[in-house]
Amino acid sequence: MHPRRLAREGILGALYALELTGESKEKVLDDLFVRNSYDGETKEFITELYGNIVDNKIWAEQLISDNLDNWKLERVATLDQLIMRIAVNEIYFNDDIPPKVSISEAIEIAKLYSTKDSASFVNGVLDAIYKHKLNNDKTT
Repeated sequence: MHPRRLAREGILGALYALELTGESKEKVLDDLFVRNSYDGETKEFITELYGNIVDNKIWAEQLISDNLDNWKLERVATLDQLIMRIAVNEIYFNDDIPPKVSISEAIEIAKLYSTKDSASFVNGVLDAIYKHKLNNDKTT
C-alpha cells in the first residue's frame, strides 16, 4: 500500500480519536506515531496535513455543509465528515497532490471504513467542493 494511503488512514484514526477522547491534538498525533511506523517523509506529511485539518475544522465543516444537498452536517456520519475534512484540506492546502487524487483516496477510504453508501456520498460532496474551488480560482 502506498505510504500516503497509510498516512491518510492514520490521520483518519487520529481525527476519530481526537473527536472521541478530547485529548490534545499533540497527544493524539504522538500516539499515532507510537502505534505506527512511518518513514520521515510520511511523518512530515501526516504532521502537516493533520495540523491543517485540526486548525481548519470550522472552515472545513462549513465548506462541507454548504455543499450538502438537503442534508445537515449533524446527520452525516462522523467518519464521512472526517474523510471529507482530510480531502478538503488536501484540495485547498496541498498543491503537490492533484485534487482528483485526494477525492479518489477519500472514496476508497470511505469504502473501507464507512457504510456502503458513503463512497458515492463522499464523492458527490467532494466533487461539488472541487468544482466550486475551480470556479472561484478562475474568477480570481
